[in-house]
Amino acid sequence: MPDLSAEDAKLVTLARAARGRIGAVEGAAVRDQDGRTYNAATVALPSVSLSALQLAVASAVSSGATKLEAAAVVTEASTLDALGRAAVRDVSPAAPIHLAGPDAKVFDTIGD
Repeated sequence: MPDLSAEDAKLVTLARAARGRIGAVEGAAVRDQDGRTYNAATVALPSVSLSALQLAVASAVSSGATKLEAAAVVTEASTLDALGRAAVRDVSPAAPIHLAGPDAKVFDTIGD
């Protein structure tokens, strides 16, 4: 399990809370260049489907974020979805993305 800074551990906590709030498949959180955090849960509607990470990145960008320092995803999946990773990389090519299980234990960190 990777060692996380306090700020990155907070992202995992926020992602877990977003997932649990509505019983979503995934929860995600990102931190922008000013230290602001944004969290989201998976959205699956007939007209729109977004992963939690895509939505967290979109929330950050729509609030004026120009860079992401880090991201976290809480999921039962063993890998990160390609579109979520692409959303983070669109904003910050090297931001770490921490993957954690529903118990909030980080099992992987994806760099650039």
